[in-house]
Amino acid sequence: MEVILLERIEKLGQMGDVVKVKDGFARNFLLPQKKALRASEDNLAYFEKERVTLEANNLKQKQEAEIILDKLDKFNLIIIRQAGETGQLYGSVNTNDIKKALDENRFIVEKNQIKLDKPIKELGVHNVSVKLHPEVQAMISVIVSRTNTEADKLIKGDEIELENNESLTVEETINIEEVFEEGAVPETIEENTDDLSEETEDQNKEETNNDINSVSNDSENQEDVSS
Repeated sequence: MEVILLERIEKLGQMGDVVKVKDGFARNFLLPQKKALRASEDNLAYFEKERVTLEANNLKQKQEAEIILDKLDKFNLIIIRQAGETGQLYGSVNTNDIKKALDENRFIVEKNQIKLDKPIKELGVHNVSVKLHPEVQAMISVIVSRTNTEADKLIKGDEIELENNESLTVEETINIEEVFEEGAVPETIEENTDDLSEETEDQNKEETNNDINSVSNDSENQEDVSS
C-alpha cells in the first residue's frame, strides 16, 4: 500500500513523502495513529493544502519535546527490586514499570515511546531510550537496585556487593539418596556407587584373609615353642 507520511517516520521517510509499506503496517499503525494517509489524488491535494499547518504543528511539538529532553536526557531513574545474591532479579523490569516510574517523577510519556529491546532481569545501570518526538529522543539511565543506597553506589560508578554461588564444599556434601527419589539415581552415579561398593568389599575380604593368616601363623609359632 502507498501512503503519504504526515510526520517523519524512522526508516521510512519525512513528512510529505509517498512511500510503499505493507498493508498490515498501514492499517494497524500508520493510518489509525494518523501518521499517514492513503496515497490518492484527493489526499495529495489535502496534504498540500494543509502542509503549512501540519509543519507548524510538527515544529511546535518538536519544540515542546526538546524542552522535556533538557530535563529527561541522562536522567537517573531508580527502580527498587528484590534480587538474588548474584544480582538476578526475582522477576523483571518492563516498559510498564519504567512508564510508572517516569510518571511518579512527573515525566508523562506513553508506553510505546519507551524503547526497550527486552525486559531487564538483573541489577545494574541500563540505558533506555525514550522517543519524545519523531525527531527528538532522550536517553535515560534505569538504575535497578535493591536499595537506594545501592542505587547511589551504581550512579557513582561503584561496584555493589554480590556473592558468587560456590560449589558444595566437603562439609556441605549431601546424601545422593536424599536428593533423588528411590530408583531415580542417575546411572553414572549408580555405577560409581557400585564400583565403590565392590572396591570396599574386596578390601574387607583382603583384610579378613590377612587376619586369618595372622591367627594361623601365631598358632604355629606357639606349637613350635611348646615342642
